[in-house]
Amino acid sequence: MLSRRRLLTLAGVGVLAAGCGPDTRSALQRIRDSKTIRVGIAGEEPYGYLDASGTLTGEAPEVARIVFGTLGVTALDAVQRPFGKLIEGLHDGAFDIVAAGMAVTPGRCQQVAFSRPDFVAPSAFLVSKGNPKRLRSFADVVRAKLPLAVLEGSVELDSARAAGIPDARIKQYDSPADLFRSVFQAEVPVGALTDISLRSMLRKQPKAPLEVTAGVPPVPPLKSQPTAAFGFRQQDNDLREAFNTGLAALQASGDWLRVTAPFGFTPNNRPLPALTTEVLCR
Repeated sequence: MLSRRRLLTLAGVGVLAAGCGPDTRSALQRIRDSKTIRVGIAGEEPYGYLDASGTLTGEAPEVARIVFGTLGVTALDAVQRPFGKLIEGLHDGAFDIVAAGMAVTPGRCQQVAFSRPDFVAPSAFLVSKGNPKRLRSFADVVRAKLPLAVLEGSVELDSARAAGIPDARIKQYDSPADLFRSVFQAEVPVGALTDISLRSMLRKQPKAPLEVTAGVPPVPPLKSQPTAAFGFRQQDNDLREAFNTGLAALQASGDWLRVTAPFGFTPNNRPLPALTTEVLCR
């Protein structure tokens, strides 16, 4: 079990390699030797978060736990950062992998080495019940000249800007909970996030006068619905390749759906074989 004290310790000071000299081991060897890996999460349900008991869980950590188990890893230590700060934390060495349902985009591919695709999840809108503004696309938000709530650093932020929503009308939040609260309290009329995340939050607030729309069309240059993967440092190719082997086996066995179903995932969230990381990065 990962305690909140342990999380705060990791988030605040990081973890130093044992010994006085520089650690020359590869990331894969270091993790195998310690049997522990540090994972970056954003505290977003159902992707990667701490539950009420302080235990690390979520779709991405549970998939990672099984894959890394095949490499001899017995412990996952979590470091929580705002979603928009995860890539920075990865580069700073605060953790070894981003396990937060991060969508693969060409811009992120310049900073992160992504694993093979983990899942597909369309963006959707959180709106007042009945969707009185009839919002079904980012273009509808543009035409209605409405403010839009998004998560800082999210693919929905990129889509909003690409659709032509000016920054003055884009309200960025550090956490999904803050985004949800802004729409619930009518501070912002519409919020955009993955449909899985929005439905997860709404299930916890069944009396909220809100609803989640169907998935909205991707905004060019995005050519497909957001596809998430695990993020690695570009120099840690040995770790990424070992992880890819385990993830491919988990997906091929059918166990991937068994692991992810408790978090709201269905067969529709499995990426098509032709949708590779290389294609998404282009």
